[in-house]
This record gives sequence, C-alpha cells and structure tokens, in this order.
Amino acid sequence: MANIKSQKKRIRTAEKARVRNRAVRSELKTLVKNVQAAVEEGNAEAARTAAARAYKRLDQAASKGIIHKNQASNRKSGVQSLVNSIK
Repeated sequence: MANIKSQKKRIRTAEKARVRNRAVRSELKTLVKNVQAAVEEGNAEAARTAAARAYKRLDQAASKGIIHKNQASNRKSGVQSLVNSIK
C-alpha cells in the first residue's frame, strides 16, 4: 500500500474508473449480441434499431477513451455487416 496521500487517491480513482469501464465494455458486448439475436430471428427492423443503439454507445465509449476509436469503428463495421446480411 502506498504511503503518499496523492498516490492513495490515485489508487481509489483508478479503481472507480476500472469498474466503470468494465461495465461499459460489458454493455457494448450486450448491445452487439442484441443485434446478432435480431439478425438470427430475421427481424430487420429490430436489427436496425439495435444497431443504431449500439453505434451510439460505441461512439460514446470511444470519445470517453474506454475503447480506441479504431476499435469502435471496427465493431460498427461488424454490426453493419450483420444487419446487411438480413436482406
């Protein structure tokens, strides 16, 4: 354990960020799975709405630095290809 006051604060802050980031990454996985489920059912409208929701959260996570912007772009591309596969 650190003896320096500022380092103790950094440890607490980093733990809060770790928990928050983990929750966001988990949510992103769930949103992509929702798109996959809608595609498997063949429901194009549900897939499009789920994809739009996933796009928004991916962009938010990238802007906050939780995932890299290229990672967000790659995931959005994968989601879009899933949606396009319905037709």
